[in-house]
Amino acid sequence: MEKMKLKLLYSDLKPELEMIEKELEQAVDSESLLLNDASLHLLQAGGKRIRPVFVLLAGKFGEYNIDVMKQVAVPLELIHMASLVHDDVIDDSEIRRGKPTVKSQWNNSVAMYTGDFILARALERITEVKSPRVHEILSKTLIEVCRGEIIQIEDKYKLDQNLRDYLRRIKRKTALLISSSCELGALVSGTDEKTAAHLRRFGYFIGMSFQIIDDILDFTSTDEELGKPAGSDFIQGNITLPILCARNDSAIYAMLKANLKKELTNDERLEIVSTIRNSSGIEEAKTMSERYLQKALRELSFLPKGQGVKTMRKIAFFIGKRNF
Repeated sequence: MEKMKLKLLYSDLKPELEMIEKELEQAVDSESLLLNDASLHLLQAGGKRIRPVFVLLAGKFGEYNIDVMKQVAVPLELIHMASLVHDDVIDDSEIRRGKPTVKSQWNNSVAMYTGDFILARALERITEVKSPRVHEILSKTLIEVCRGEIIQIEDKYKLDQNLRDYLRRIKRKTALLISSSCELGALVSGTDEKTAAHLRRFGYFIGMSFQIIDDILDFTSTDEELGKPAGSDFIQGNITLPILCARNDSAIYAMLKANLKKELTNDERLEIVSTIRNSSGIEEAKTMSERYLQKALRELSFLPKGQGVKTMRKIAFFIGKRNF
């Protein structure tokens, strides 16, 4: 239901997004039946397609041409997909979007090469864009995403990490790719530098808010709503903002410390989820997300008024208040 509400916000982009969906399927097509099956497995499981949406909306501030915009929108979604396939191997995740992960359906080797293949297809598609600036921005973004993944591994199970550690991690893990989606959409449509900069910053701030809400939902949603076990972040050793805030309670800190790196029973997992859900950590994390949301909205206030800004504002509010 919530996903349907989100799609209604950008229903005017429906024809373009249907085109991009077909392009995504074509992009992962190969002569290997195994690669086809593994790639389509995640693609057809759905997703919010936030990155292509932001590419297209950013393009509305310039000379919008869907045949040009899709050359950026498709690779950005492919890069995101590839990162999810790799993430599921690193985190040993069994379920994503309510379905078995690629590594669970097949194995780690198939998952790693599937992720590599999808990433390679993304890079192949972006070569259609003849702009060194676009390639420079995308390559730097990819480097930072990889650095973020390594930092996440290094930070696993570190209950005593500080807020800056968390923020630098989600910046690289999520915010930069959304920021680049906005900036690249602006650049390929020929917007001016000032507009592109505001869109880049909008993408960064809304990306930070998006990830914080994602981390909150890991504790406030049910297994069914998430399509995976609630509390997965903690189980995998990822210390997110609700945990960082909740640990200031000495009793909660002691409980978290005692259960880190432990193979939890289902009852133990649910008890930890309930403890965090009922702690002050959730409200404190929401406050932090709200700050980034307001910063994102401020960037929109500098842009030319029109349908693009209206839709971005609605999506930003939805992301900041979403329940899935």
